[in-house]
Amino acid sequence: MERLKKYLNERRKKRRREYFERQKNIENELRRYASDILHSENFETSKNNMQHGTISVKEHSIQVARQSIRISDMLGIEHNRRDLIRGALLHDYFLYDWHHVDQENPHRLHGFHHPARALKNAEQEYELTDRQREIIIKHMWPLTIKPPMCREAWMVTAADKYCSFLETVHLQKGHRRKRKK
Repeated sequence: MERLKKYLNERRKKRRREYFERQKNIENELRRYASDILHSENFETSKNNMQHGTISVKEHSIQVARQSIRISDMLGIEHNRRDLIRGALLHDYFLYDWHHVDQENPHRLHGFHHPARALKNAEQEYELTDRQREIIIKHMWPLTIKPPMCREAWMVTAADKYCSFLETVHLQKGHRRKRKK
């Protein structure tokens, strides 16, 4: 019985080390491929705009990039990692809080229109590849009519849906609801 406990404990420790190593590698890749985005003034201001629940657009975009990397690693599909990460970080680069409606910016049908706004803003600040444009403009499929045509866009679309779901039902890290008894 003691040997089994020791074995399980060692296995748990090994899994934790592997998990933290994967997390470190993801953070290194984000910095490697997108430090200019992560440190830009406009990307930084997106922390003031809420996305889902209590999650900011900035944190949502970073979570989508992380999840896109995890999906790509899990699937083992050949893809362009740089385009995946940069497209994921810029997919919601619309630079306004869609919850605050006024006469000038009614933000009606935000889900349908924000990909074009995000693409326009991203093109003004960054030199985008065709894949990055594809990721940004089509990440809201099926709300947007045309489906993604590259692997990277499909992975970001899936990661965005997954992260949005977790954020909306408050399951995202640091935002768990206490259950009522």
